[in-house]
Amino acid sequence: MTETTPTAPAPQQPDRRQRPQRGQRPNSAQAPRAQQAQQAPQARSINPALEKLFELYPKLFGAHFLPLKLGVFKDLLAKHPDDFNKDELKLAMGQHARSTRYLQSVAAGHPRHDLDGNPVEPVAPEHVHHAILEVFRRRQSRSREDLRPRLRVQLMEAVEASGLSPEDYAERVRVNDEAANTLLDEALAELKLEAAKREALSRAFTSSGRTEAEFADMYGMDPAEVTAVLERVRRDQGTAA
Repeated sequence: MTETTPTAPAPQQPDRRQRPQRGQRPNSAQAPRAQQAQQAPQARSINPALEKLFELYPKLFGAHFLPLKLGVFKDLLAKHPDDFNKDELKLAMGQHARSTRYLQSVAAGHPRHDLDGNPVEPVAPEHVHHAILEVFRRRQSRSREDLRPRLRVQLMEAVEASGLSPEDYAERVRVNDEAANTLLDEALAELKLEAAKREALSRAFTSSGRTEAEFADMYGMDPAEVTAVLERVRRDQGTAA
């Protein structure tokens, strides 16, 4: 039987993929994709007309936005005929009015202002209402938290600040949007529940024959709270009358 001589292993070929030497930076083709993805995006360009508005009216278009008076577009064109192109200004004003910061100023119930920064008129209740809903939609789309409880409080405050009855308010702001109308109905129901509680406390106080301090002590309530509730009931009754 012939003995087979084992064959020596072939010499290992060098790795032709060149590795960067110590201290040498890899080129962009070798950079990991994750590292490239972490590079900061380019800054978004700002509408030149908006930049001009910020320079001219920093109190209105600066760090804090304020609701603008109706017809301010015509005022800007009349006051600065050489600074703005009509179509460019119209586009810039549309972007400004749709921005979240501007909608927040409207939702907060701030009055409308002229170019001199003077408050000139309140924002219509329906404009405040729709601004509140739009800000809520934008925030809710980015949040895992249910923001509807806070929205109900805002809508309730908007109804009371409007000076309208809940029925009149609903008639002015209701739109062809089932989801928005449901949110409104929830806020109005909460308002009616609170009003019923105030009226019940007022009736209990009247029938007790006691002073406000004695009544508060009897039910373990804060006297200041009792006084505030009773004053609110009297004010509501006076408005209804």
